[in-house]
Amino acid sequence: MSSVRAKVRDLTTRRSVGLSVDDVVTRLNRVLRGWGDYVRYGHASRKFDVIDRYVRERLAIFASDKHGLPGRNSDRRFTTAWFHSLGVYRLSGTVRRGTPHAWR
Repeated sequence: MSSVRAKVRDLTTRRSVGLSVDDVVTRLNRVLRGWGDYVRYGHASRKFDVIDRYVRERLAIFASDKHGLPGRNSDRRFTTAWFHSLGVYRLSGTVRRGTPHAWR
């Protein structure tokens, strides 16, 4: 969990404000898909929800910094609809029960 949180934080820092939101989302999607594919077997659904909320929070902070807005604005401007319109990969709902093929 800490490794994926660190990667998300690095991609959404203030030094990334020069990048477009689409570029940041593309990079985030690569990280989220890779990490999700690695840990999605078993009982990861709660952890996936936590990471999805963290990604949404970090993107709201990033967009606020990018547009020069104070605070996070996650409840007014950067809503769930805005988040889904970006096309961010959601980890929730991708858990597979059982073991991966390599472990059988």
